[in-house]
Amino acid sequence: MNIDIGIDAAKRSEIASGLSRVLADSYTLYLKTHNFHWNVTGPMFQTLHLMFETQYDELALAVDLIAERIRALGFPAPGTYQQFIALSAIKEDDGVPKAQDMIKKLVEGHETVARTARTAFKAAEAASDQPTCDLLTQRMQVHEKTAWMLRSLLE
Repeated sequence: MNIDIGIDAAKRSEIASGLSRVLADSYTLYLKTHNFHWNVTGPMFQTLHLMFETQYDELALAVDLIAERIRALGFPAPGTYQQFIALSAIKEDDGVPKAQDMIKKLVEGHETVARTARTAFKAAEAASDQPTCDLLTQRMQVHEKTAWMLRSLLE
């Protein structure tokens, strides 16, 4: 059945492509954050263990919203590690970093998702796709705030 939501197919495809990159970055950051939650050690263990749990819980909800928006636009959402690796600007880490390095890597990850979302926003805005703009605005706000909070631990 044709989709007639006031955004033509080519623009919906471009928006879905941008959202797919946001989804891949978000899922990769989710996995990284969950990994760090499991493996953090040191004097800040309790603080970071709980903080990382809060962050990965938030990301788990976010990836669902992003994937559902891609589907609402009429395209399949990427959902495999192979697709996420190809689409994500966030790279996996080898080994288990020290707690301070985990924080730095998560700052970088949140900033990356914010940049990816900002890029995807341009196509959504140009197509007057307010629901996607709203979703991306919320994601940028969360990632920028989380990056700030993590950076504050490094000072």
